Amino acid sequence: MAAAYGQGPEPRPRRADARLNRERLVATAQEVFAESGPEASLNEIARRAGVGPGTLYRHFPNRPALLSAVLRERIAALCARAEELSTTEPPDVALRAWLHAFLVHARVNQGLAGAHLVDKQGGRETGGADDGLVDCHRLILDTASRLLTRAQEDGTVRGDLTADDLVHLVVGIALSTTQSRDAGQPGRLLSLVLDATHASAAPANDR
Repeated sequence: MAAAYGQGPEPRPRRADARLNRERLVATAQEVFAESGPEASLNEIARRAGVGPGTLYRHFPNRPALLSAVLRERIAALCARAEELSTTEPPDVALRAWLHAFLVHARVNQGLAGAHLVDKQGGRETGGADDGLVDCHRLILDTASRLLTRAQEDGTVRGDLTADDLVHLVVGIALSTTQSRDAGQPGRLLSLVLDATHASAAPANDR
């Protein structure tokens, strides 16, 4: 009857299949990149996801496009974590906990996110899927800024800090400990850094 009135056919089930394939590819890519790094085999990702290489390339025409999708998924979860902490923890505790979560995020990606963030901060110009990484960088900075501002207004974190400072510090720890065999070292280094962010740690002439 719908066709008689000139309406188009109902959406093909194939569209739902395509969406599920994309979601499965991103989830599988997260696992494979975590295991083998950003240069992991795309064919292996397709195999584990249960699709052919052609399906992968229809959704993600190149490696940067897939990496960007993986990062966006991870960063969305990271930002959601910040919102949860903001509603359940004091400002300084929320900031500290989120920065530790951000450190884990950067290390799980084996420095990929950190390397891109540093490049973007340095002004490197790239196009295509890499533009999505600029958006990811902005999301991280905005999230860090909200948490930091809340803690500064609470008087528990020194006022001369910026969100950009904190992101660079975390990224630096992630990159410098990529090959460390001491699993606890990244967290210890971040804790040492965060001890210096307390309002009481600010120089006297900054108070």
